[in-house]
Amino acid sequence: MQSVSVLLTDPAAWMALLTLIVMEVVLGIDNLVFISILSNKLPEAQRAKARRVGIALALIMRLALLSTLAFIVGLTQPVFSLPWTGPIGQDGHPTFELSFSWRDLILIAGGLFLVWKATTEIHEKTAPGETHGVMDAKSGAAVTSFGAAIVQILLLDLVFSVDSILTAVGMTDHLPIMVTAVIVAVGVMLLAANPLAEFINNNPTVVMLALGFLLMIGAVLIADGFGVHVPKGYIYAAMAFSGLVEGLNMAARAASRKRDKGPQ
Repeated sequence: MQSVSVLLTDPAAWMALLTLIVMEVVLGIDNLVFISILSNKLPEAQRAKARRVGIALALIMRLALLSTLAFIVGLTQPVFSLPWTGPIGQDGHPTFELSFSWRDLILIAGGLFLVWKATTEIHEKTAPGETHGVMDAKSGAAVTSFGAAIVQILLLDLVFSVDSILTAVGMTDHLPIMVTAVIVAVGVMLLAANPLAEFINNNPTVVMLALGFLLMIGAVLIADGFGVHVPKGYIYAAMAFSGLVEGLNMAARAASRKRDKGPQ
């Protein structure tokens, strides 16, 4: 491993750092959307604190995982296999086996949790009268406790952190570059957390769109855990396109309201 002073004068190291920062910021969008939606279910006075705690936990978890790179790389090693019950080969054995590593199991569990959470949130939005739990007296929306929110954020932080660090390991073998990229990316998350959460909270249609994103991300995590890799570029391109369409809808609604008011 090169020293920090050598890396500072290496153009390739700077390019790797910039590339990794962009990748980490993009990967952090999923984490941030989940934190925003969950924190918005808290009383207003606790929301900003929950976001700060959730993002701080994400940073601590990523740095802790970076300090145990050998362990993280080991998570990709198969721990057990399941025989495929499809066609039998000439030797009488299944022609394919599903192998699962700890990383795969973490992704599958995280994906199932995301699908369950997003489905529950969508149900609460579409059938509020059937929601079981604490309700806000003013808005009538379901709310959660600070501790429950932090526990759920922590669980998803673990899943996204493992994915983030394995991406970093795959792009560079220099620990200082990984640490710097993670710190910068989490810093961007911290700056964007409150504006994003407030924007989501103030636009009901954006809430549903964000929940749809979480459903899609959960399905992708499950597929990845089963060895079906979906390029993340396709996922984020779909999210960006959907966001653009929703932005046009919001602009159209604003123009319609302006026309209805008529000239002042």
